[in-house]
Amino acid sequence: MTQQVAILDDEEIVVRTPEEFHRAPKAYQKMLISQVMINSEGELSGGDDYTMMFLPMAPNAEERQVCAERAVEEYDHYKIGKKVLADIGVDTTYMETQRLEDRNLFADQGLHTCTTWAERGVFSYIGEEAALLMIREFSDSSYKPWADAVRTIILDERVHIAHGARVCRNLAATEEGREQLQAAVDRLWPTFIGVFGNPNSKKAELAIRYGLRKTTNAQARDEWIRTVSQRITNLGLRVPVTEGV
Repeated sequence: MTQQVAILDDEEIVVRTPEEFHRAPKAYQKMLISQVMINSEGELSGGDDYTMMFLPMAPNAEERQVCAERAVEEYDHYKIGKKVLADIGVDTTYMETQRLEDRNLFADQGLHTCTTWAERGVFSYIGEEAALLMIREFSDSSYKPWADAVRTIILDERVHIAHGARVCRNLAATEEGREQLQAAVDRLWPTFIGVFGNPNSKKAELAIRYGLRKTTNAQARDEWIRTVSQRITNLGLRVPVTEGV
């Protein structure tokens, strides 16, 4: 039987191997599994977004190729998380047979029902910044196998955001394009905010204590708003009002 020893409040937590993970506090184990599961599910759904939603609306072969390339990266990110979880005894293969609308936590909020090319650009330029912000925190995770694994994901996500920026800048060159972008930002903004969860979450505070995160939900949300607000105004658009901020 694996013996677990309490971690004192003034101690830093470092977990270097799956074996050490199973000796960590149950609350730590549960939180780490949830974190990697949610991220992996999001990456798998991201691959489906690029293949099932964005690729069919792409205006030319060049943009179809970009969507296909981004999808390959998203599926690879899912496999990275899948491996980290498998090493600690968690199987995610059931996700691979689910439909997108049945799998994703945010499907009912409209994030995975983009219908315009402007929304495709905003999804990547503004929305994927939220994912990158959190993944950067994971790169300093107290669970070292996860910290090491996400560094490849960070590099790819920067490219995803850059492609979204290109789509948005091209559209922003015309008044009609800016109108399309503003409509996209306005519709998707509440969903992007929802990605950060409850701003008063006690679980987020515990994740910080365990070294699995650096910021609370509210701090992460506010940092994201500061970053993307500059991008939105630079495109000649209006930043939506966020209740409670």
